[in-house]
Order: sequence, then structure tokens, then C-alpha cells
Amino acid sequence: MSVGQRLGRRFGWLWAAYGTSALGTWLAFGAFPLIAIQVLHAGPAEVAALASVGSAVGAAVAVPLGPWVEFRRKRPVLIVMDLVRCAALLTIPAGFALGVLTFLQLLLVSVVVAAADITFRAASGAYLKTLLPAEDLLVANARFESTAWTTTIIGPPLGGAAIGLLGVVATVLADAVSYLLSALGIRATGGHEPPPACREGARLRPGDLLDGWRYILADPTLRALFLNTAVFNGLVMATQPLLAVLMLGRLGFAPWQYGLAFAAPAIGGLLGSRLARPLVTRFGQHPVLVAAGTLRALWPLGLMFLGPGSGGLLLVMGVELGLIFCCGIFNPVCATDRLQRTPPHQVTRTLTAWAVTTRASTALLTAVWGVLGSLLGPRAAIGLAGILLLATPLLLPRRTTARPAEPEPEAAPGPAPGHA
Repeated sequence: MSVGQRLGRRFGWLWAAYGTSALGTWLAFGAFPLIAIQVLHAGPAEVAALASVGSAVGAAVAVPLGPWVEFRRKRPVLIVMDLVRCAALLTIPAGFALGVLTFLQLLLVSVVVAAADITFRAASGAYLKTLLPAEDLLVANARFESTAWTTTIIGPPLGGAAIGLLGVVATVLADAVSYLLSALGIRATGGHEPPPACREGARLRPGDLLDGWRYILADPTLRALFLNTAVFNGLVMATQPLLAVLMLGRLGFAPWQYGLAFAAPAIGGLLGSRLARPLVTRFGQHPVLVAAGTLRALWPLGLMFLGPGSGGLLLVMGVELGLIFCCGIFNPVCATDRLQRTPPHQVTRTLTAWAVTTRASTALLTAVWGVLGSLLGPRAAIGLAGILLLATPLLLPRRTTARPAEPEPEAAPGPAPGHA
């Protein structure tokens, strides 16, 4: 199968919806902190809370939504989550226009959007599995990955231009519209969606909240990938604020240079995602997963040698290019293996548990590295994260295990009162 193969009209609409919302997200990248600073005159503590508390509370809110969504048809859930995000974001330009926008409103919107985002991503994985056979999942995930990196390249510059011309609130409005268009695209997928595997409409049980983590930890391969992803993503993201302090403060880089250092290397993600399928075809899924997961851990240590001037800028761009290229290969292969190993009636809970843990580990490690940066200095803290990242390949699965047989879903306890 070629990377350019057709996956059908329904997948095409889903792909278009994803690309539209991803572009809107990157157009509004950094809009909340800018609104907090420029419009509401918030201080550093409030801006930090907006970035961390909103995401953490949103992840906590998403925990019970995973099991709830599992027992419902996924396409209506996707549409509702898009509309929820659209409505929440629209309150910001509305509040700004009426002169009643507050920091608390920004914080609440960030919580709602974070929870809806996790729920959407989990439901979309389950929905994708109903649209395509297992052998096409890698092609689909590679297309999502390439789209993500493409919007990363073009979104922030366009958003910056829009902010300069129309103001920062305009990009939030554009993001809200992108979710509305995404909802329309998902609705256009049409077709028949298989009913949930079990217990649609049944009452949520307390034990359901932990089912996703139970399933992940019971599968040796999923467990290894889960731990690797949580630690790797957390350590990489924890160094970003310190890198900003180092580049924009002590080393004197201009804001446009800082933006260029992270936008241009995103081309590596586009190239890596297009290579994922050919590499798996030639070498096999597990070897590519381990090789890409190992190679991506080698790059971040180079950031501790960052210096001023054009040489330092090229160093950051080179490190980020190598890191993102390896992630561009690893991410779709990991997402595909995760979907293939998870039975349909468990997908949403598993993906929710995965996303919640990743966000929580990122928030925790970012806070820890903020303290370390204050005690040791940004460069030393970045170097420590790079050293620890060198050990993350040890968490990768050394060998693949047989995918578990998909168990028969339990019978529904009584009649279901309705659909989602």
C-alpha cells in the first residue's frame, strides 16, 4: 500500500475536519497568555496558572468522560465536543466586546477546552478504528501527523500577522470558527456507525474510571510505551519555559528568532511522518518504533551547549529538526500500535487515560523544572533533562508481544435509556 492510497470519502471528511481545527489551534497559539497580559494586565503567577492549572483541571474533568463516551456512538460525541469548544471560545471575544472579560473566565474556558480536547482525541481514535481496517491505520495516522506538523509551520506566522492587524482576540474567534467547521466536517462523514460494544446508556460505575489504566498496565507493550511517552513528553516540555528564559533573556535572541528556531524545524515532522509507512513496510513496525523512540532521545542534550548569535540559533534549529523528525516517525507508529492492541470497546477509556497521564506528567515536570531552573540556572536544568532523556529508551518495549484477543463485551444490565 502506498502512502498516497485512498482511504475513502468518510476518512477524507474526518481528515479535513482535523486539519481545520488544528490550523485554528495554531492560529491562536499563545493567545490566552497574551490576552491575560495585554488585556487583563495579569502578572507572571496568573499567566503560569493559566498555562498549568487550566490543563491539569481539564485533564481531571476528562477522567469520568472517558468511560461515559466509551458506551456511546463516537460521531455525535465528536460533534458535541467541537461545538463545546466553539461555544466556550466564543465567550472570550463576546466578553471582550462587552467589556466584561475577566481572568476567571479565561481560566474556566481553558479548563473546558482542555477537557473537551482530551475527550475528542479519545473518541476520535475509537471512531477511526470503526472507519478503517487495521492495515490502513498507519497510513491514516501518518496523514494526521503530517497535517499536525504542516499546521505547526504555517499557523503561528499567520496568527502573528492576524494579531498585528486585528488584535489578539481575533485569533481566538478564528479558533472557535475552526471547531464549528470541524463539527460540520465530521457530520458530513455520514454513513453507519456500529453501535457501542456494550452498555450504551448504562449508568457509569466507579470502577469504570480506572479501566483505561488497568488495560494499559496489563499489556506489557502498551505499558512500556505508556511510561516512555509520559516521561519523554514531560521532560521535553518541561524545558521549554527554561529555554525561552535562556534565549530571550540571557542570550539576547529577538522574539522573531525564537519563533523561527521552533517553527522552521517542524518541516522535520512532515518529512518523518511521510517516511513512517515506508520504513514500517521495509523493517517492521516494532523495530521502527524502538529505533525512532531511541533516536529522538539523543537530541535534547545538545541544547545545554546553546550560545548567542547565529551559531546558537542554528544549534537550536538543528537539535529541534532532529528531534521533530524522529518524533514524526515515532508518533504515528506508536498511535497505530496502540489502536491495534486495544479492543474497540476499550479504546476511548484507554486513550483518555493515556492523555490524562501525559498532561499530568507534563504539568508536574514543568513545575519541578521551574524550581530546578531557579536553583541551578536554566542551562544546567536543561542539561539535566537532556541526560535523563537519554535513559528513556530503556522504557521502550524490547520485544513485541502478541496482541491480546478481543474479549466479548459484557452484556448490558437492562435496557438502555437512550443514546449520547
